[in-house]
Amino acid sequence: MRYSLVAIVFAYSALTCSLPKVSGDEGMYLFNDLPLELLKERHEFEPSEKWADDLRLSSVRFNSGGSGSFISSDGLVLTNHHVASDTLQKLSSPERNLIEAGYLAKTLDQEIKAPDLELNQLVAIEDVTARVNAAVADSTNPEEAAKQRRAVISTIEQESLEKTGLRSDVVTLFGGALYHLYRYKKYTDVRLVWAPETAAAFFGGDADNFEYPRYNLDATIMRVYEDGKPAELEHFLRWNRDPLTEGELVFVSGNPGRTQRIFTVDALKYLRDDRLPYLLDYLRRKEVLMQQYSLNGKEATRRARDELFGIQNARKAYTGMLAGLQNPQTFVDKQAAETALLEQVKADPKLRDLATAWDEIATIQSENRDRLGKSVSFRSSLFDLALQIVLLTAEDQKPNEQRLRGYTDSSRESLLQELLSPAPIYQDLEQVKLADEIARLIEHRGAEDPLVEKVLNGKSPRDQAAELVLNSKLIDVDERQKLIDGGLEAVEQSSDPMIQLARTVEAEYRQIRAESEQLQERERQAYAKIAQAVTAIQGTGGYPDATFTLRLAFGTVKGYTEDGKQIPPTTNIGGAYQHAEEHKGQQDFDLPTSWMDGKNRVDLDTQLNFVCTADIIGGNSGSPVVNRDGELVGLIFDGNIQSLTADYLYSEQQSRAVSVSGVGILETLKSIYGARDLARQIGR
Repeated sequence: MRYSLVAIVFAYSALTCSLPKVSGDEGMYLFNDLPLELLKERHEFEPSEKWADDLRLSSVRFNSGGSGSFISSDGLVLTNHHVASDTLQKLSSPERNLIEAGYLAKTLDQEIKAPDLELNQLVAIEDVTARVNAAVADSTNPEEAAKQRRAVISTIEQESLEKTGLRSDVVTLFGGALYHLYRYKKYTDVRLVWAPETAAAFFGGDADNFEYPRYNLDATIMRVYEDGKPAELEHFLRWNRDPLTEGELVFVSGNPGRTQRIFTVDALKYLRDDRLPYLLDYLRRKEVLMQQYSLNGKEATRRARDELFGIQNARKAYTGMLAGLQNPQTFVDKQAAETALLEQVKADPKLRDLATAWDEIATIQSENRDRLGKSVSFRSSLFDLALQIVLLTAEDQKPNEQRLRGYTDSSRESLLQELLSPAPIYQDLEQVKLADEIARLIEHRGAEDPLVEKVLNGKSPRDQAAELVLNSKLIDVDERQKLIDGGLEAVEQSSDPMIQLARTVEAEYRQIRAESEQLQERERQAYAKIAQAVTAIQGTGGYPDATFTLRLAFGTVKGYTEDGKQIPPTTNIGGAYQHAEEHKGQQDFDLPTSWMDGKNRVDLDTQLNFVCTADIIGGNSGSPVVNRDGELVGLIFDGNIQSLTADYLYSEQQSRAVSVSGVGILETLKSIYGARDLARQIGR
């Protein structure tokens, strides 16, 4: 479920409200508002406060996009191979391709430090709703309201950082009905311990992606350090050594990215007819671009591999989402529910004024259509660094509460870690990506547009991209540090062409961002009214839309029916060898040498993958799956094709979360990868 990264880049909005009514095992619940009565009624399970706290404190969020969990007292962390692939790519070289070949550190001194990875452990949640609401007057226009809300949120985050030393993020929930302050302990010294080969982790390739049955070992183990030593952890997940059985209750603790389940019919039509087709066109273009670059040789293929995989994964995910929205039946139920709700709202004198919210949402969709493609963010590493440095040094001149989100004092440490990352940047790849982005700018704005003419500076996109990339010094971390230390004056005096490009587009970037924030504020206010109406009619309860923050989902291990065929809930290691034989000669179905050499040692009956009804989306990749006792039994890595509508609609009939089984990870570690010492450390 790698599409979380691209989904975050293209996040439709920051709206976070959801209908209180749920069905089946639907729900991504807040850890400070768990569905205790629902669990007791449906599954005869009553989680204790200690159970929930232990699970929360054993869970982590990856700043690269994804989730994970602590699995030992000495800092071991479990996540997906595809979540870790960003780090694997950055640690690789022409001589050491960790993504292709895998890695095993047999001793602590062989564990390799990630260049810029940050893990977040949620240690506390505080309700700050009253303070945020008190800072924004009801009569304030959207532009001023957005500024006032941003100011008070920045102040709250800064005060919390100064008081606790913890990363502090204010999270908007239920369309602004609630604001919670999340405090995180950060781990920034993270080291690679073990990763399998991509041939095992992504066995079946794009053909099997978002499908089931699956036979994947999509797992990687890292370790967090403190003061140069493995971190000593009080909270970590014990590891259950037994295979799962059908019907067993399981829980998923992770960080789902974004959902839009409160969206009105008009908003979903905009997704169906405009935004998703636009995103798919963009992704197809980038997929062809990266494939063409990869044809330049083995090293080019290695350099492009991680980004190409992310693009292909996103393309398939969005294709599934669009297919769901293009099914007329999707809108039959949605329209019926919306019509019934609006009738009740209009019939109630106390709620009647709230009905205008639906009209406002419809108007906003029209404005969203007009804004599609209006961007001056050239998606290349060097340009991104340049723009962030330009913005950082300018925002530093303002009071903290007036700065852009992401550039406040509370965000500074994480931002600097990103800006000063020693991860490799490849100039040839940067040229290809930047040239294509400049070409897209011309296509959207026209060659005679004043900004386009400034960006091109009399050259073709390819020539200008080459000059910008080859003459920029930002590839050097020390040069970035000098600019940051020198502040606004150093940036204004810089002759670096990438910095100059960022300054050329800065004004328009700020204008587009401000307009977007104002639109989001109007949308937030409209959905807050809808949430108010829903609550008044249907009552309280439920869960807010996902926000890439920690949530708890639950479900049972359960198969499903597809095309009239019953799909069993579990697969085993032996099935992987059989699947490889059935697809012999087909790309992405060759098991790695380690698996072929270990076939006589490994227990072929060991459970490898399983599906359950838990409600997940992108961002849940790497989430631990635990049983009633809070023991780890699996690792989320995907959803089936029927689950791809989950951003806006959950269905228990066929939608399934796909996991690597805990017993499968242990068996392969011991019998295929010769990592018995590592296997013994897990859960202790």
